[in-house]
Amino acid sequence: MAGIRIEGLDELEKQLKKNATLNDVRKVVRKHAADLQTKAQRKAPVGTPASTGIPGYVGGTLKRSIGLEIRDNGLTAEVEATAEYAPYVEWGTRFMKAQPFIKPALEEVEPRFKSDMQKLVK
Repeated sequence: MAGIRIEGLDELEKQLKKNATLNDVRKVVRKHAADLQTKAQRKAPVGTPASTGIPGYVGGTLKRSIGLEIRDNGLTAEVEATAEYAPYVEWGTRFMKAQPFIKPALEEVEPRFKSDMQKLVK
Protein backbone atom coordinates (compact mmCIF):
# COMPACT_ATOMS: atom_id res chain seq x y z
CA MET A 1 0.00 0.00 0.00
CA ALA A 2 2.76 2.45 0.86
CA GLY A 3 6.48 2.32 0.49
CA ILE A 4 9.69 4.11 -0.14
CA ARG A 5 11.70 3.01 -3.14
CA ILE A 6 15.40 3.66 -3.58
CA GLU A 7 16.39 4.14 -7.18
CA GLY A 8 19.96 4.24 -8.38
CA LEU A 9 21.31 1.52 -6.11
CA ASP A 10 24.53 1.31 -8.16
CA GLU A 11 25.36 4.96 -7.50
CA LEU A 12 24.32 4.58 -3.89
CA GLU A 13 26.55 1.54 -3.47
CA LYS A 14 29.58 3.39 -4.94
CA GLN A 15 29.05 6.34 -2.60
CA LEU A 16 28.47 4.05 0.36
CA LYS A 17 31.75 2.24 -0.23
CA LYS A 18 33.45 5.54 0.54
CA ASN A 19 31.43 6.30 3.67
CA ALA A 20 29.31 3.43 4.91
CA THR A 21 28.21 -0.12 4.14
CA LEU A 22 25.04 -1.67 2.81
CA ASN A 23 24.50 -2.99 6.33
CA ASP A 24 24.10 0.63 7.43
CA VAL A 25 21.45 1.08 4.72
CA ARG A 26 19.68 -2.09 5.86
CA LYS A 27 19.59 -0.77 9.43
CA VAL A 28 18.07 2.53 8.29
CA VAL A 29 15.49 0.74 6.11
CA ARG A 30 14.50 -1.64 8.92
CA LYS A 31 14.34 1.12 11.55
CA HIS A 32 12.14 3.43 9.53
CA ALA A 33 9.95 0.63 8.17
CA ALA A 34 9.26 -0.53 11.72
CA ASP A 35 8.50 3.07 12.69
CA LEU A 36 6.12 3.37 9.71
CA GLN A 37 4.32 0.17 10.73
CA THR A 38 3.93 1.38 14.33
CA LYS A 39 2.66 4.81 13.31
CA ALA A 40 0.20 3.34 10.79
CA GLN A 41 -1.14 0.96 13.44
CA ARG A 42 -1.61 3.85 15.87
CA LYS A 43 -3.44 5.91 13.25
CA ALA A 44 -5.68 3.09 11.98
CA PRO A 45 -9.30 3.61 13.04
CA VAL A 46 -10.85 0.93 15.22
CA GLY A 47 -14.54 0.14 14.97
CA THR A 48 -16.69 0.19 18.08
CA PRO A 49 -20.19 -1.08 18.82
CA ALA A 50 -21.41 2.52 18.46
CA SER A 51 -19.66 3.15 15.13
CA THR A 52 -20.74 -0.15 13.58
CA GLY A 53 -24.17 -0.49 15.12
CA ILE A 54 -23.30 -4.06 16.11
CA PRO A 55 -23.76 -4.77 19.82
CA GLY A 56 -20.66 -6.38 21.34
CA TYR A 57 -18.53 -5.59 18.28
CA VAL A 58 -14.78 -5.86 18.92
CA GLY A 59 -12.70 -3.92 16.41
CA GLY A 60 -9.02 -3.83 15.59
CA THR A 61 -8.82 -6.12 12.57
CA LEU A 62 -7.49 -3.32 10.37
CA LYS A 63 -4.88 -2.33 12.93
CA ARG A 64 -3.73 -5.94 13.37
CA SER A 65 -3.54 -6.45 9.60
CA ILE A 66 -0.79 -3.85 9.15
CA GLY A 67 2.31 -5.88 8.52
CA LEU A 68 5.93 -5.32 7.64
CA GLU A 69 7.88 -7.32 5.08
CA ILE A 70 11.62 -6.86 4.48
CA ARG A 71 12.87 -8.04 1.06
CA ASP A 72 15.73 -7.67 -1.38
CA ASN A 73 18.36 -8.58 1.17
CA GLY A 74 17.13 -5.87 3.53
CA LEU A 75 17.04 -3.04 1.01
CA THR A 76 13.26 -3.02 0.49
CA ALA A 77 10.58 -2.77 3.14
CA GLU A 78 6.83 -2.92 2.59
CA VAL A 79 4.26 -1.87 5.14
CA GLU A 80 0.80 -2.94 4.10
CA ALA A 81 -2.65 -3.27 5.60
CA THR A 82 -3.94 -6.63 4.39
CA ALA A 83 -7.51 -6.36 5.66
CA GLU A 84 -9.76 -6.67 2.63
CA TYR A 85 -11.42 -3.33 3.34
CA ALA A 86 -8.21 -1.35 4.07
CA PRO A 87 -8.25 0.64 0.78
CA TYR A 88 -11.82 1.77 1.45
CA VAL A 89 -10.83 3.11 4.85
CA GLU A 90 -7.66 4.79 3.53
CA TRP A 91 -9.26 6.46 0.49
CA GLY A 92 -12.97 6.40 1.28
CA THR A 93 -15.87 5.55 -0.97
CA ARG A 94 -18.77 7.51 -2.33
CA PHE A 95 -20.66 6.46 0.81
CA MET A 96 -17.86 6.79 3.36
CA LYS A 97 -15.39 9.53 4.15
CA ALA A 98 -11.69 8.57 3.93
CA GLN A 99 -9.88 7.89 7.19
CA PRO A 100 -6.25 7.81 6.04
CA PHE A 101 -3.78 6.01 8.26
CA ILE A 102 -0.96 4.81 5.96
CA LYS A 103 -0.30 8.06 4.10
CA PRO A 104 -0.12 10.26 7.22
CA ALA A 105 2.24 7.75 8.83
CA LEU A 106 4.42 7.75 5.70
CA GLU A 107 4.47 11.55 5.63
CA GLU A 108 5.83 11.53 9.20
CA VAL A 109 8.50 8.90 8.60
CA GLU A 110 9.71 9.80 5.10
CA PRO A 111 11.65 13.01 5.91
CA ARG A 112 13.62 11.29 8.68
CA PHE A 113 14.28 8.29 6.42
CA LYS A 114 15.62 10.53 3.66
CA SER A 115 17.72 12.48 6.14
CA ASP A 116 19.26 9.32 7.59
CA MET A 117 20.01 8.01 4.10
CA GLN A 118 21.65 11.29 3.12
CA LYS A 119 23.84 11.13 6.24
CA LEU A 120 25.15 7.78 5.02
CA VAL A 121 26.35 9.15 1.70
CA LYS A 122 27.97 12.35 2.97
